Amino acid sequence: AAADPFSVLPGSLGRESWCNEHDAMHKRLDIIEEKVIKTVEHLESEVKSLLNIISETTSNIPIAPGTSLTDIFDGKY
Repeated sequence: AAADPFSVLPGSLGRESWCNEHDAMHKRLDIIEEKVIKTVEHLESEVKSLLNIISETTSNIPIAPGTSLTDIFDGKY
């Protein structure tokens, strides 16, 4: 019964302590979620930038007449 937070009488210190820990855990998870979202947004931006650089670089390469072109991205980007 001691391990079950709901078996503690309402208004007792045990329940308050459990609620505080629960709230603290949610706050930490919110911080982690925010950091993950910002990291993903940053990585998306970096990938887009790299793809633009690759696209610009490959468009400036002279191609001999009659050479077939190969789409290294298979049209996905």
